[in-house]
Amino acid sequence: MTCTDEELVARSARGDAESFNQLIMRWERPIYALAYRVIGHEEDARDVCQETFLRAFRGIAAFKGQAKFSSWLYRIALNLCRDWIRRERRTPVVQAPEGVDLTELVSERDPAESIEELVSRQDMNQLVARAMRSLSDEQRTAVVLKEYQGLTFQEIADLLGCPLSTVKTRLYQGLTLLRRQLQEAGIHSGVRADADAATLGAPRPSSEI
Repeated sequence: MTCTDEELVARSARGDAESFNQLIMRWERPIYALAYRVIGHEEDARDVCQETFLRAFRGIAAFKGQAKFSSWLYRIALNLCRDWIRRERRTPVVQAPEGVDLTELVSERDPAESIEELVSRQDMNQLVARAMRSLSDEQRTAVVLKEYQGLTFQEIADLLGCPLSTVKTRLYQGLTLLRRQLQEAGIHSGVRADADAATLGAPRPSSEI
């Protein structure tokens, strides 16, 4: 029988290392994907992922369950991403998902896809990534958490500590700006400001935490 996060957290807080390892196995992929989509570098995303679980392990005894364990992990990871951006003084890079992206402009690669078509698809992903970089930090975070990570509006509001209406506004503004940027680049997609995006994954971490 599969244990809930709450059960595993309670056992981890009592010193059960195996329970915490189960939490890592359950949440490693989403946390790594979040870090990768925010900062855009695989090696740095792995470092952020590892540091997230290290900090969670150190603080698990003090975790009181006011929020979901996953929300707590997301908050740790987002803070580490922001620290990385400030330290590196780089612009965050949100990678466009492989295959279907936010604008639903690109379908999964067909086996018969030509080199020219592949190059065109890669160029399209670069345009989406560039458009994502034009968003404010708040808009980008809302888009990543909702459209890439699949969190609900209420979960994002709880995670970021802001009103539900603020989250919806940031997402609407972010998706509207994305559509405008792509249209200015000569791409007419049909993406809507309230559209649900495909949530395909980032590259997997290459090592265990």
